[in-house]
Amino acid sequence: MLGTVLLLLALAKTACPSPASVASWRAEALKKLLEVFGMEDPPAPPTHFKQPPQYMVDLFNTVANADGVTKNPDILEGNTVRSFLDKTHSEEMRFLFALSSVAKNEKILTAELHLFRLWPRVTEGPKRHHFCQVSVYQVLEKDKLDTPEGKKLLAARLVSLQTSGWEVFAITPAVRDWAEDESSNQGLLVTVQGLGESPRDPPPLQFASGRGHHESKKPMLVLFTDDGRRGASLPTAGFPGLKPQAPDLPAEMPVPKLGRSRSTRSLARLQPCQRHPLSVDFEEIGWNGWIISPRGYNAFHCKGSCPFPLGENMRPTNHATVQSIINALKLSEGVSSPCCVPDKLYSINLLYFDDDENVVLKQYDDMVAASCGCH
Repeated sequence: MLGTVLLLLALAKTACPSPASVASWRAEALKKLLEVFGMEDPPAPPTHFKQPPQYMVDLFNTVANADGVTKNPDILEGNTVRSFLDKTHSEEMRFLFALSSVAKNEKILTAELHLFRLWPRVTEGPKRHHFCQVSVYQVLEKDKLDTPEGKKLLAARLVSLQTSGWEVFAITPAVRDWAEDESSNQGLLVTVQGLGESPRDPPPLQFASGRGHHESKKPMLVLFTDDGRRGASLPTAGFPGLKPQAPDLPAEMPVPKLGRSRSTRSLARLQPCQRHPLSVDFEEIGWNGWIISPRGYNAFHCKGSCPFPLGENMRPTNHATVQSIINALKLSEGVSSPCCVPDKLYSINLLYFDDDENVVLKQYDDMVAASCGCH
């Protein structure tokens, strides 16, 4: 991070930087910004228009506001939610999800299989039951599915035959096995059996499969994980796409005329420590192809003076108060006045496509200055 700061300072001293140096600086700045988001390279945008699963969109709207800022830090389990679509695309009740995008350092918390329950087929004669038994198995050996050694039961319950909609089954043990040994991922098997009926009878209920059904109804694996990242921070002033916006001056304060740079600097020093807008525009950065939501957000930044005496409105720490006194009384050489910095930070959430075109919801700590104070 220090290298980025030095680079920004060096460019600031350059009166007329060459196009090559500007391009190099931009590339380095974006690389550092990607590190904040836990990435080495930006994911490739989907090759064709792809609608994100409605479940992931609804989850984002539950967790975050329109700018991506977290509404309640306790809503999300962990800091990452990944969605995977079935790779088999078959009509059979066999499902396979490729988990190669899950990093080794991610702790698997919960895994869910989401299946869309179709309306039951119309059958002749009176219906004997209103429910059926749905069982979800982890496939251990594809050639031995008819034996106890070939599969392991993960979840089972009664499902209504009177409605349609989503059914969610917990399959965490299977996904943890797959994460430890990728070769053990033989997929899932789902069986449906009517109550009192033979396993050989036609299933009274069907789930939407990867074929012949709308994208929004396809089988999906939802994985809640935590990558252990907490409190990542980076000096963002001057990054491409980050646009500080000067606040409006109070009506009673005179606006300096152009050319009076010394007066302008003096006026800036008179401004008390406060929060100012700092717009992060993902489209300007060039990330809008893979980020679904938000399109950008207001990171805010802190600017202003911390003059003696520090009032409560400047939210000073005890240390800042002592430092302010020492500085004002010149009791020690080289002691500056306290600095105006964020004293409370909010997290933000990104909904985006990864390299495998899976949709990911990820939460990042300490990304928005909620308030400023003298420290």
